[in-house]
Amino acid sequence: MSAIDHVVADQEAVFRLLADPATHPALGPEASVSRIDTHGAVVFLAGAEVYKVKRAVRFSFMDFSTLEKRRRASAREVELNRATAPGLYRGLVAIVRRAGALHLGGEGEVVEWAMHMARFDEEATLDHVLAREELSPPLIAALAVAVERAHRHAPVATGTSGGALRAVARNVVAGLREAPDLLPPAQVSTLETALIDAFDRLEPLLARRAAAGEVRRCHGDLHLRNIALIDGAPVLFDALEFDEALATTDRLYDLAFLLMDIAVRGRAFEANGLLNRYLIACGDAPPYDGLAALPLFLALRAAIRAQVTAAAAGLRDAQGRARAGEEARAYLAFAGDALAPRPVKLVAVGGLSGSGKSTLAAALAPCVGPLPGAVHLRSDVERKRLNGTPELERLPQDAYSMEATQAVYATLRARAEEILGAGHAVIIDAVHQRPDERAEIAALAHECGVDFLGLWLEAPIDALAGRVAARRGDASDATAEVVRWQAGREAGPLDWARLDTSPTPAQVLAQATALLDG
Repeated sequence: MSAIDHVVADQEAVFRLLADPATHPALGPEASVSRIDTHGAVVFLAGAEVYKVKRAVRFSFMDFSTLEKRRRASAREVELNRATAPGLYRGLVAIVRRAGALHLGGEGEVVEWAMHMARFDEEATLDHVLAREELSPPLIAALAVAVERAHRHAPVATGTSGGALRAVARNVVAGLREAPDLLPPAQVSTLETALIDAFDRLEPLLARRAAAGEVRRCHGDLHLRNIALIDGAPVLFDALEFDEALATTDRLYDLAFLLMDIAVRGRAFEANGLLNRYLIACGDAPPYDGLAALPLFLALRAAIRAQVTAAAAGLRDAQGRARAGEEARAYLAFAGDALAPRPVKLVAVGGLSGSGKSTLAAALAPCVGPLPGAVHLRSDVERKRLNGTPELERLPQDAYSMEATQAVYATLRARAEEILGAGHAVIIDAVHQRPDERAEIAALAHECGVDFLGLWLEAPIDALAGRVAARRGDASDATAEVVRWQAGREAGPLDWARLDTSPTPAQVLAQATALLDG
């Protein structure tokens, strides 16, 4: 069934009104109005103003079939999004019939409702930012903070069991089967089996997380096109408004939509970086237990996008329909890939300051374990957290005492154990210069029953000193003097794989990846 088959009322007269420059007096005589169509709404860009109208459609997952339903959904969208994007949402405007003609606002018979919004640069949504190679690590960190803040302030749902997602999965599979011309039925059946197996295994965990307050009224539609870079900061908008049950869910399921949307575009590094920055933003209580369910969450999010994309294909011309089919199949393939078993590993990266530990660990993390890759634990970040100090603020010397360093390493091991226990991979990035530090992290892997790889990075001392002297905006407090002090200490016998980091980061990554796969 195509999207056209789901249309229940003719709104073309309303769309013509909003597309007419004469409807918008603030526009100049040569100005035009741009129109954007989605499966659930039509958006009109008129100068500095935006008007968004819900489509009169009825899908299995969304019902805007009556004027009152569209009004309620529009009002709820304004209410929800004012929490994260107060400057964008201005309110509702009635479209009325007066003296036999349609008008935007004023007296008359209400025939439709439009959301009135402030316009921002359409090229500033994060899908465009990513395409321009501008989703930088600092922006990813800011995005993670914005998402974590929204989750922290989201109302906690009480009386939930965590099992509602199984019903969502059943509905999604049914929706995927409505487009056999676009989505191979055998592939849909394979995904259905994998989803059932995952839910059978994970439902007790989902119930525990719900009881612990991890199910909240989240954004619900958190993908790149629903986040804009405004005044240099990521702003979340267009939260899901038409189904409270769909938006009331585990916060990691909410995050998974964004992770999936980045990863499905072939940006594994950025997706993994966002996961890690989100966990860091959670501070003392990151939701490590939920990592066990993350592959399921990613798969279900991708399957939903496959369903929605296939349903909307009928609104496009032949060429657009072909593109929609390719896109829907890519989502379906990602869903299957997310649920594919992957070995869990513990990787430790050691070496003196400036040897490239954090650079290699971040680059290697997407390649290790279940999607979207390993959790990267960094001693410099953990040390700042344990001291209650912002990541880029320098610590006093006593924060680097032997006792303080032992506490940092103990914390790294404790966090790694929790993550490995959830079935997720870990990369630990710390100097690991003492033999006992290396032995203890290797012993942890053995105790957890996972494979271990130790990597020791090295380069000429002058090169290391030069690297740390050139650092800006990094959690490390190391200086050239610290490097030379470390170089004077005995590291003891090294049984980790030794990598010279004098070559380019890409060459070092290739060597590490070969060791990982060996």
